[in-house]
Amino acid sequence: MRIDNIRLHDQQGLFDIEINDGVFSAISPAGSLRKEPSRKEPSRDADVIDGNGQLALPPFVDPHVHLDTALTAGEPVWNRSGTLFEGIQNWSERKKTLTRDDVKQRASKALEWYIAQGVQHVRSHVDTTDPSLTALHGLLELREEVKGLIDIQLVAFPQEGIPSYPKGAELMEEALKLGADVVGGIPHFEYTREYGLESLKTVFELAEKYDRLIDIHCDEIDDDQSRFVETVATMALERSMGHRVTASHTTAMHSYNNAYVFKLMRLLKHSGIHFIANPVTNLNLQGRMDTYPKRRGITRIPELLEAGVNACFGQDDIVDQWFPMQGCNMLQVLFTGLVGCQMTGFDQINQGIDLITRNSAQCLNIQDSYGIDIGKPGNLILLDSETVFDAVRRQASVTHSIRHGKLIASTKPARTMLHRENGSKEVSLAYTL
Repeated sequence: MRIDNIRLHDQQGLFDIEINDGVFSAISPAGSLRKEPSRKEPSRDADVIDGNGQLALPPFVDPHVHLDTALTAGEPVWNRSGTLFEGIQNWSERKKTLTRDDVKQRASKALEWYIAQGVQHVRSHVDTTDPSLTALHGLLELREEVKGLIDIQLVAFPQEGIPSYPKGAELMEEALKLGADVVGGIPHFEYTREYGLESLKTVFELAEKYDRLIDIHCDEIDDDQSRFVETVATMALERSMGHRVTASHTTAMHSYNNAYVFKLMRLLKHSGIHFIANPVTNLNLQGRMDTYPKRRGITRIPELLEAGVNACFGQDDIVDQWFPMQGCNMLQVLFTGLVGCQMTGFDQINQGIDLITRNSAQCLNIQDSYGIDIGKPGNLILLDSETVFDAVRRQASVTHSIRHGKLIASTKPARTMLHRENGSKEVSLAYTL
């Protein structure tokens, strides 16, 4: 396959890209590949795509979602308070009616939305506080069925706790034996702080025993005294596991006093752990118990990045009990996160694309096989835009999604006509700085 006349982020001019045997084999100035006499032209017209000056990026990555809960909003009831805790309670009731087919059908629909919008890598948490592990069995089957279109990492996630739930640790271990890729936790939701610390010890021991990654729902609360993140970072530092460890949400950090954060940043940097914020969901869930002013509740992304800590954005929820309106559009997640974190300087917007691409790949530990570079898997997307700034500003469509040199999704962007008495005119919404 060859993709002609595309733009690359932070590079000038147009380029042609060639993919052979599923990997990038050439990236050259536009037109140069076609002029090489020894180079064979693609055998079919379908194997050549004219990028028409569009922006090429590595595929979007969603590092944090819950596919098992997708498309369950209103089942059995709606989350009337909009709080995290009512969402958990409602899900505990919906969980009783799960079947493998139910989980697979809903998750399949969500994955179709992802693939259509340029996402090729997803990390999904799956609730293990279920004696039958129904959702896990369903998602393990689905992971194999869709691996030609999208990669899925599954997190064994104890939604109702580890020591706080009957046989919580045993269910977590069983999930890892069955094939879960990542060990999860939720220490701030355990019955006591002591249980929270015990749960983290269990998480790290299981990760070491089964050689797995770690992704903790950590301090997802407005309580400024919820400080399990320091324990997660210290455990990761002591075991030299930081590159394999992620702290998700950490919304309590939004409420920490600045003196404590200043001290904490040194530990976070030394530990090497990753952070995931879920801006759309957390803007919705956090601050629910405040009157005014209301907290945004997003963790300190600008400060983490400035300190050299890897951080990224995830979606978290897809039409479920915690947020009823998301639709697998990572540019929407990025836009919301940049606004919520007040990262609207031009350079911040331009570099912000890393929060749903490169940084997320690093969090998932797939960075060695990710990116538009010769020798790496031939995965990329084309956006109906010339620049990142313009793509984020107007939520540009992903016109092509290419995986291992094959087109897996395409979209025709909307075109708008203004109709006047003296004729019609097509209006371009693009604006490039």
